[in-house]
Amino acid sequence: MSTSPLAGKLLPQELLVDLPALIDAYYTNKPDVSIAEQRVSFGTSGHRGSSLAYSFNENHVLAISQAICDYRQQAGITGPLYMGIDTHALSEPAQISAVEVLAANGIEIMLAQGGEYTPTPAISHAILTYNRGRTTGLADGIVITPSHNPPDNGGFKYNPPNGGPADSDITNWMQARANELLENNLRDVKRMDYHQAIKSATTHHHDYVHNYVKDLINVIDMEAIRGANVHMGADPLGGAGVNYWSAIADHYQLNLKVLNTTIDKTFSFMTADWDGKIRMDPSSAYTMQGMVERRNLFDVAFACDADHDRHGIVAPSCGLLPPNHYLAVAIEYLFQHRPQWRADTAIGKTVVSSAMIDKVAHKIGRRLYEVPVGFKWFAPGLFDGSLGFGGEESAGASFLRIDGSVWTTDKDGIIPSLLAAEIKANTGRDPGECYKLLADEFGHAAEARVEAPANSAQKKALSKLSPEQITSTELAGDKIENILTHAPGNNASFGGIKVMSKNGWFAARPSGTEEIYKIYAESFKGKEHLQQLIAEAQVIVNKAIS
Repeated sequence: MSTSPLAGKLLPQELLVDLPALIDAYYTNKPDVSIAEQRVSFGTSGHRGSSLAYSFNENHVLAISQAICDYRQQAGITGPLYMGIDTHALSEPAQISAVEVLAANGIEIMLAQGGEYTPTPAISHAILTYNRGRTTGLADGIVITPSHNPPDNGGFKYNPPNGGPADSDITNWMQARANELLENNLRDVKRMDYHQAIKSATTHHHDYVHNYVKDLINVIDMEAIRGANVHMGADPLGGAGVNYWSAIADHYQLNLKVLNTTIDKTFSFMTADWDGKIRMDPSSAYTMQGMVERRNLFDVAFACDADHDRHGIVAPSCGLLPPNHYLAVAIEYLFQHRPQWRADTAIGKTVVSSAMIDKVAHKIGRRLYEVPVGFKWFAPGLFDGSLGFGGEESAGASFLRIDGSVWTTDKDGIIPSLLAAEIKANTGRDPGECYKLLADEFGHAAEARVEAPANSAQKKALSKLSPEQITSTELAGDKIENILTHAPGNNASFGGIKVMSKNGWFAARPSGTEEIYKIYAESFKGKEHLQQLIAEAQVIVNKAIS
């Protein structure tokens, strides 16, 4: 993986997305269902693509929306459908298309009051709040977002009545049905004019901002943050939470400064990621460069991606915390400051998250639940309270309310951000200082996540690797001790490979949304050993998928 000379810099005007061309392509480009890349495909978090690449166009959205209506009917889901969009340019036209179909199917739609953008966690929260105490007439939801992906991307994801990302049994059904509708030229799609749909008796408006913000006191110790006068900086990165942070500051009278309230669908204010593309990724040092430079202005600062389901924590002591570092800190803190949580409440992590989490779990005497990548694996445990915390190495996490009941079952970038302030308020240390204490106790690990190009065939080969296909016996000078293709927590395949030795490990898995594969690696012998480990990992993987 080579770093672009544009990484960490603002892009010149000519490299920004052409918004008129992007929107025009949404309506005029018609996908060819015989081409795999142009079919509906639900990855780890819904269908994503670009209208310019014929992978996220009006026909896709119409077909997926009708598939959701058909699924609701056969699953007996009759409650309201909560819908939100982020600030990507394709989100608003996609919402228009979806509303036309949902209204024609007689679905009770809950749109954001005042046309407000809506974070993913606010949709999950709304679904769970409505469904609490109900056994029939349950609600579900749609979030129109490609998350942190580049500005020319669109995305569409479905959350069933448990509030979390839909499991593969649901998404596989919807994917097949949507492609069937595309193949039949949308003949079975019900649709009405948008102006008629928006005035329909089944179309309603919901105050997502107020309902979410007022309930935060039940998941975060707001009194401690206010009492300690923690000085916070929040950057929405031009995303859906742009008006949530000021509402939080006002409602709880916090010392919180919103650093950027700009909505620019080209995201021209964002510094480019490692490959020269704009991504609203709060875990990227290139993306977060501006915030890191201002880290000494605040006790703690944070940012979230476009749909606010990922967090990035910046501390004066260290700058941007790697996601794995903050997950370990958050877990240690929460399980020692939430006495109302059940004694058997476990810790959820993915197979590519840091071994530091394993060490923390052992220290505090909590069971570890290790699953494949994808937040859907945590949703049932968060829903019934058997998981206190679920976290992904890519900076996605959620956790229970203070009383041990469910908050959200989808990733929530806002509450981990506010938790950083609670940690500072109650311990006197910023999260970076907290992690240093853990590293001093358990060892200073070096870690990295790198990306390498891979076409569809190579990604498919990687997702189906078996341990027997790995012929190497050593990894960076150490004997290979274990090779996994299934997660220890639930024995589910994680669509890749994990190779472990005494002093380190790597895991490789294909991206569900981009033409790349990702290598996650961690060494307990320092940075030089980590680089050797990564280099050998790429050789091992490329040999296996060639």
